[in-house]
Amino acid sequence: MATDSTPAPRRGQLPLKLRGGKTDVRGQFAALCWRRTADGEVEVCLITSRRTKRWIVPKGWPMHKQTPAEAAATEAWEEAGLTGRPVDRCLGVYSYVKPLSKRTTPVVVMVYPLEVMEVSSDWPERRERRRKWFPLQAAASKLAEPALRRIVEHFDPTGL
Repeated sequence: MATDSTPAPRRGQLPLKLRGGKTDVRGQFAALCWRRTADGEVEVCLITSRRTKRWIVPKGWPMHKQTPAEAAATEAWEEAGLTGRPVDRCLGVYSYVKPLSKRTTPVVVMVYPLEVMEVSSDWPERRERRRKWFPLQAAASKLAEPALRRIVEHFDPTGL
């Protein structure tokens, strides 16, 4: 039990520190940003990538002293202007090859749900990306990565 002089134990997932060389497989954390419509249907928010403008989910590299879900929530704010309740439960994993300045690197992405509570009209990357809300099946059909498409198709927030 925590007292005034000791910090409360942290529940859920702890921050992760991923090590490896720049040519190794790298890890990222993504946010599956979702909300319910007035009629109770689930929608997810997709954003466009900076370079190719294809539809993706917000994602990024691990962040110091943040859990994977917290890092995914930070990316949702920076890339899509969305804030909400992140959940420390990985929905699934997908991979892709990220083009870097002089080479490419394989990336494995862990996806975490973020129930969106607020949608901002002003956010850090608003001039670089589009964001749009889609029903689950429509969102899945817009995604290029098959494993991410399956994660979105089968997403059910019941019990989160």
